[in-house]
Amino acid sequence: MTSQDFRDQVLSKVPAVTLTFWIIKIAATTLGETGGDAVTMSWLGETTDHAVPNGYLIGTGIFLAALVVLVIAQIMAKKFHPFLYWATIVASTTAGTTMADFFDRSLGIGYTGGSLTLFALVLISLAAWYWSEGTVSVNTVNTPRVELFYWVTITFSQTLGTALGDWAADAGLGYGGGVGFFAAGLVLIAAAYYFTRISHVLLFWMAFILTRPFGATAGDFLGKPVSDGGLNISRPMASLIIAVFIIACILIFPQRAGSHPAVEAEA
Repeated sequence: MTSQDFRDQVLSKVPAVTLTFWIIKIAATTLGETGGDAVTMSWLGETTDHAVPNGYLIGTGIFLAALVVLVIAQIMAKKFHPFLYWATIVASTTAGTTMADFFDRSLGIGYTGGSLTLFALVLISLAAWYWSEGTVSVNTVNTPRVELFYWVTITFSQTLGTALGDWAADAGLGYGGGVGFFAAGLVLIAAAYYFTRISHVLLFWMAFILTRPFGATAGDFLGKPVSDGGLNISRPMASLIIAVFIIACILIFPQRAGSHPAVEAEA
């Protein structure tokens, strides 16, 4: 086996964590909010007087089906494919949006109860992953079992982020205030990454979770009526603009697969 063959086998199936990664991740979470709401609220009319029965449940079923198909494709892929990966991320964010709304509104758990329930699910998925593999580092995502742990954790974290964003906006921060609040949290995490010895794996997952409510509140800010503190841009139009931005980022900024620790040990 050549050194290149070895490297190809141990490269992660997810992108390296760079500035481009975080830019696209935030855009994807914003698209998840506007896209999920476009289906459940605009199309199925959940926030209107003529709502389709069980709209949040129907929307969840649609996006979960897409997510399952894309996760299977991602797991079956032999290497990292940027468009496939980010399509799966977007599917997880839209599914997270509709699932959080289903938990909070249809089941009547409320934002606090929904956030606590989803936080527990994130911790359980991370604990199961760590118990099985001895690490939850994304640089180890190169086998089907680890990929499954990764995507389950991702989906729960996206759903948690949506619930947190709604909770913050409902608690009095509003959508603009929510964006500022979660942006400040991300700045603190970035500072901890560069200036402290806190585990980078822990900081990654904290940032990954926090980018979701940041994107969710940004998406709500774009699409909600002016009377509710938003800009009243139509959800389909906002979704289209963000999708074009994501595609442009993928095409313009090169991305590479993250390196598995085995590669670093070999170097």
